[in-house]
Amino acid sequence: MALAPLARAETAAPLPPRVADALAQAVSPEAIAEYRYRLQQYQAARAEFDRDAEAYWNAIAERRRIRNAKRRAGDQVSVEDYVLAQPPVYTGPKRPVDPEPKQPPSERKTIPVVADFLKAAADYYQFAPQRPAAEVDFKRAYARVARAMGLTREQAVRVYAFETGGNGDHDMQSGLSKSRPGSRAISTAIGYNQLLTTNTLVLLAEKGHHIVKALNDRAATLSGPQRAALERKIAVVKRMVAFARSIPGNWSEHEKLGRTPQGWGVHALVLDIDVGPLLQTHKLLTSVIFARQKGYMAPLTAAELEMMNLTGDGTGLDMVTMPQAMREVVPTSNFFQRSGYERNPVAIRHNTVAKLLAVTDARMDANSNNPGARELAAAF
Repeated sequence: MALAPLARAETAAPLPPRVADALAQAVSPEAIAEYRYRLQQYQAARAEFDRDAEAYWNAIAERRRIRNAKRRAGDQVSVEDYVLAQPPVYTGPKRPVDPEPKQPPSERKTIPVVADFLKAAADYYQFAPQRPAAEVDFKRAYARVARAMGLTREQAVRVYAFETGGNGDHDMQSGLSKSRPGSRAISTAIGYNQLLTTNTLVLLAEKGHHIVKALNDRAATLSGPQRAALERKIAVVKRMVAFARSIPGNWSEHEKLGRTPQGWGVHALVLDIDVGPLLQTHKLLTSVIFARQKGYMAPLTAAELEMMNLTGDGTGLDMVTMPQAMREVVPTSNFFQRSGYERNPVAIRHNTVAKLLAVTDARMDANSNNPGARELAAAF
């Protein structure tokens, strides 16, 4: 990964000679010398910070290993098993701007959008998801499935409010907004629970048999063209389940599969009024079941469920089972990898477990009053 920018720089088209010469002549030797001096200062300060940061995040990983070992042995986890200091913050000089001409920046990597998922589904599976005639129809389908499988209205509605702002449609994609022309997708996350391509593939690999059974049970209640249409859909879902299970069952391998057009086609299932609610319900229900299997029988609040959704079930349950007194002092950094933490401004600003849960609840409170969330609540 560290070599990737260098590889791109080596293959990028050079600046036209006249442009390069003109830019080079415009930069004085004094400006170049000043830049190099400031660059040395920056590099020295950054190296010192990185040494401190590496030691900190190594300690985070070591304490996590200790907690996991204690839990496996049935021992009690205490506050001393967490790093209680906040992560080091870089306060040195900023990286100076190089005044000399360089290669033009490489093009931004394109993130596939709903249109790409639909095209891939048609190309690879000859499938078009059944979309709702009105958004409320999808909400009603989701509410029926969620209630039948054991999710509460509060859990479903408040997670929806948090993930979509309380106004998201079934095809809402992260980063894209109808109210912001020119907005760009920032991930492949779509739907009420914002499932990534990887989520969809993992869910099909792990819960595909449950999803197919639910569809077969529904088909048995139908007849004529409706039943025939659903049976054709079931055949497609079975092919997608087989594709999702064609690789080792771990997140990283499914993440690679999710970057392929064939994986995009599977992701189109989230948009289907029959399959999408099943996928999104299973996404939340797996966390509920995981907590019960680990002996946590209390109902999960929506904010606690979101923590498991955000950080993974095992890490999220670590926060969920923590007494309030510990929540007040344990930094959120204990539940992230360094790269994920540094990309998460909410976890950085609300830097203890108690603060992160509180801001999540507050956002859920506010967004639950928006029209989409009220419509989903009514669908229950």
